[in-house]
Amino acid sequence: MTCSKVVIGADHGGFEFKEAIKQVLADRGLEVEDVGVYESVSCDYPVFADKVARAVAGAGPEVLGILICGTGLGMSMAANRRKGVRAAVCFNEYMARMARAHNDANVLCMGQRVIGLGTALSLVDVFLETNFEGDRHLRRISMFDESGG
Repeated sequence: MTCSKVVIGADHGGFEFKEAIKQVLADRGLEVEDVGVYESVSCDYPVFADKVARAVAGAGPEVLGILICGTGLGMSMAANRRKGVRAAVCFNEYMARMARAHNDANVLCMGQRVIGLGTALSLVDVFLETNFEGDRHLRRISMFDESGG
């Protein structure tokens, strides 16, 4: 695993998972930066998506992000607005593995209302343990910024 720091954020719909995941990561000796939300009160998810995106964009493979909302969709849309962020919504281990290996995703997005905590923890493990394969995938990833996306 090349990642040494995880920046994690959530809205009210992902607060419980964020707290559980944050503790597991800290117990494993990873540096964890929690950018909020700090209670399960209704809030605006783009604020937290942007905080994680800013921290991850251009930081290199040693810093990855995790965003959690109700479905993972809103967080991924908001985070992907920032250049250099490749946020992927994942619902199973295969998606998490491919997001890292083929797409060099640097932010994992999940939905607390659509997956269980056990699955979420499993996705975090796979996401953090999978390295980008490079090669033909690097050429394709470079096309993201060329297209303005």
